[in-house]
Amino acid sequence: MLELLGKDHNRENFDCGKASLNHYLKSQASQDVKRKLSACFVLTENGTGIVQGYYTLSNSSIPLDSFSEQIRKKLPGSYKSIPTTLLGRLGIDKKYQGQGIGKILLIDALKRSYAIFKAIGSFGIVVDPIDDEARSFYRKYDFIELPDSEKMFIATHTLKELFA
Repeated sequence: MLELLGKDHNRENFDCGKASLNHYLKSQASQDVKRKLSACFVLTENGTGIVQGYYTLSNSSIPLDSFSEQIRKKLPGSYKSIPTTLLGRLGIDKKYQGQGIGKILLIDALKRSYAIFKAIGSFGIVVDPIDDEARSFYRKYDFIELPDSEKMFIATHTLKELFA
């Protein structure tokens, strides 16, 4: 079941193999949610509250000059930053890796973001992959690399083609 992180979710033994992602879920995610810095969605094991995986979404922006010339031509030059949604973290507990949970989490994040795009301005979703494995994962789902940056991006119009 995918839902917002709550007090009843068991995160104590969560281990995705990435120390920073583990630490975030166990120690910081609840505070970020309370402070409205991000929304943290968790996938739990059949009503047990045990977290199988999670992701975070928040508002963000990308400097206009971070985009390729091809994309910049389509955007107004009066904008110094382009509004985006940040898919900040995505982690799957090692016990559940290799079962398609990453795809489930990503599709849920993209669907939620697409629904938000109808209400507020956001040119697309940005990720900052933690390593080459994460970069390959996002590349598989048509995220493009932003020039001169470690960030990757998928545009709203691409999501419209998928979910409209």
